[in-house]
Amino acid sequence: MAHLAAAVVVLIWAGMVAAISFLEAPLKFRAPGITVCLGLGIGRLVFRALNLAETAFVVILVIALAAGHPTGRIWVPAAIVWACLFIQVGALSDRLDQRAATIIAGGQVAPSLLHLGYIALEVIKIIALLAVGVLSLA
Repeated sequence: MAHLAAAVVVLIWAGMVAAISFLEAPLKFRAPGITVCLGLGIGRLVFRALNLAETAFVVILVIALAAGHPTGRIWVPAAIVWACLFIQVGALSDRLDQRAATIIAGGQVAPSLLHLGYIALEVIKIIALLAVGVLSLA
């Protein structure tokens, strides 16, 4: 049962990340009437909520995996998921949020690779989440 819970959590999680990071985030800026400032304001709220949900999901995942006594190989992609989330929430989110706040306030920011780093981690995280899901169901 714990393996099923882990699979459900990671597959829902992967779907949320894919939908928000790769659909909602870029598409909102194409909507009529959405300014960069408004889009950034929406993005700040959405990603703050996503990161909160992801933090809850990682706790649930660790509990489910520990309860199910899984083989060691499932812990590798699970650790990758945890590391990606840790870097995103611990190192990138606040810096990206500050950049967005500066732009919303009318300020200028220097070019940065922070956003591309966040996106790369999202791709890695989704792949690792899918691996945990597959291994949980195997």
